Amino acid sequence: MPRDIQPAAYIMANRRNGTLYVGVTSDLPQRAWQHREGVIDGFTNRYGCKLLVWYELCGTMEHAILREKQIKAGSRAKKLALIEAGNPQWRDLYPDISAP
Repeated sequence: MPRDIQPAAYIMANRRNGTLYVGVTSDLPQRAWQHREGVIDGFTNRYGCKLLVWYELCGTMEHAILREKQIKAGSRAKKLALIEAGNPQWRDLYPDISAP
């Protein structure tokens, strides 16, 4: 049975204060797993962005896309502040969202 759609904007990192990737998805657990496992070639695989350090669930995919664009348009300092505000230890949040 397919999962329910849960739009989200998120940030992956390779380490604390390291390379950041901002993305959007309709299935955060699956997308974060794909980043972690490196199953899709691209930026996160190339730079080792395997840590889910921030995410925001959104009511609609349109809102999630707008939020992603807003975050991407911001400075690196704003991205770091967003992460630090909700996850000051830069803990990998994937275990919190993955199915048991």
